[in-house]
Amino acid sequence: MGYPNDLLATRAIIKHGRYAVIPPEGRVNNVIPNLENCKVSIIASPELGTKFAFYTVDVQPGGGTTLPFQEEGIETFVFCINGQGTVQVEDQKFVLQDNGYVFAPASQAVSLTNQSEKVWRLLLYKQRYRKLEGYEARVVLGNLNDLPNEVYDDMDNVLVRNLLPADLGFDVNFHTLTFHPGGSHPFVETHQQEHGLYFLEGDGVYLIDDKWLPVKEEDFIWFGPYVPQAFYCSSRKNACYIYTKDCNRDVRL
Repeated sequence: MGYPNDLLATRAIIKHGRYAVIPPEGRVNNVIPNLENCKVSIIASPELGTKFAFYTVDVQPGGGTTLPFQEEGIETFVFCINGQGTVQVEDQKFVLQDNGYVFAPASQAVSLTNQSEKVWRLLLYKQRYRKLEGYEARVVLGNLNDLPNEVYDDMDNVLVRNLLPADLGFDVNFHTLTFHPGGSHPFVETHQQEHGLYFLEGDGVYLIDDKWLPVKEEDFIWFGPYVPQAFYCSSRKNACYIYTKDCNRDVRL
């Protein structure tokens, strides 16, 4: 990386237990056991205040897992930003290309393999599953390119895609929101659910708590429960991000 060219500065904002903005600049590589030839950054974890773990993973050619990710009670979601590789869930193998994804239910083994000649860029999400008697999750394979864009809250310049089923067996969902230039949320949201979101393209300004902050492609944002939030697409092109949403469960008392 070498010497800096200017005074050291960052756009990162960390409010432990409340919210965070983490741009790609400044992320460090983390050594994760059983991942070989991978550049990994842990960008969300309980140490920050989240109930989940969120990673960026650049799987180099020939790289991947040497042993599967597998923890009792932990569910896993893998999203391909670009490139191509194989995700294996137990004995099922899936080839993921740009915008493809796989969800693995709790406790199932997940392996990653890049047999291509290019870097395979992934988002990886893990959290502890909250069981609901009589229901269970299942493996889901999909691609954003195959999902319908639906009008969001009666605004035709904001579109939503739902990546996972709404079944009660799932305690988390993943969505994308795409904002055309000038598009925004219909109101400032304040809710119990936390979100982790990753900008796939575009830029704009996000209201986080009591501040409007500029955000752009490859930024990660975490909102803790009850943090006010809303987005304006101030760009000349579309802005799109993928985000997590805990769902289908009552308050834990």
